[in-house]
Amino acid sequence: MAGPGTTVLIVDDQMPFRMAARSVVGATPGFEVVGEAKSGEAAIEQVTALSPQLVLMDINMDGMSGIEATRRITDAHPGTKVILLSTYDADDLPADARTCGAVGYVHKEQFGPDVLVRVWEDDAGPAER
Repeated sequence: MAGPGTTVLIVDDQMPFRMAARSVVGATPGFEVVGEAKSGEAAIEQVTALSPQLVLMDINMDGMSGIEATRRITDAHPGTKVILLSTYDADDLPADARTCGAVGYVHKEQFGPDVLVRVWEDDAGPAER
């Protein structure tokens, strides 16, 4: 279960989804948003500055993809978990999405408090690569 104030960084290039994700995290007991980023490059900087326990990462963004940002974050910060979010069907995910170090994938339309808790709890240990 999420500890008191599990810290979350939201990464998405679209403001409407960042706002929606912020609402989901805010409605989920035990989770709190500590920052937002709109690119993979900014996500890496924010993880270094804020040390969130969890990053909600969009896959497709201009510049560095969420997959590459996830790889770099989980390599440099092995205690930080990353959940990939996108509109891809799970079967259509890019192959490297499965090997980038993320602890899970959630379709954006399915993202809600119950899903956030389930994916967080399914991976109780450090992120595996």
